[in-house]
Amino acid sequence: MKVHVVYDSAYGNTKSVAEAITDALDGLKATAVPVGDFSPGVLAAGDLLVVGSPINGWRPTPKITELLSALGDGSLKGVKAAAFDTRVRMFIHGDAAKKMTQALRSGGAEIVSEPMPFYVKGTEGPLRSGEIGKATAWARALLTSAGG
Repeated sequence: MKVHVVYDSAYGNTKSVAEAITDALDGLKATAVPVGDFSPGVLAAGDLLVVGSPINGWRPTPKITELLSALGDGSLKGVKAAAFDTRVRMFIHGDAAKKMTQALRSGGAEIVSEPMPFYVKGTEGPLRSGEIGKATAWARALLTSAGG
């Protein structure tokens, strides 16, 4: 199983979470790539696809939305998937991870985790204390859920 972590990042927080996920899966073929550098053609049945985005206007960024739309044709059949977002802890906020999870499911992926939020301090971050450790633990749980 290969692990593909695809992300968009405005201030580096989502990138930090993506890198923590791949670092936690050291020893696997895990890579974190910005959405603009990702080629959907590398996905194969049995792979794990993790998609991350900051919340942008209550939803994923346009680049992530565009990628998920392109994968919405059933091309994710046999691929296991999960999604995360980075957000400010507020009473009211968007839920990009939930929207991405729905798009992954619509594309035919088997969802292996509930959408996961990671919290930042203020609009630009940095990540709140403990969020990198949370990403590491989540990555290991994903691997178990994905059967890796």
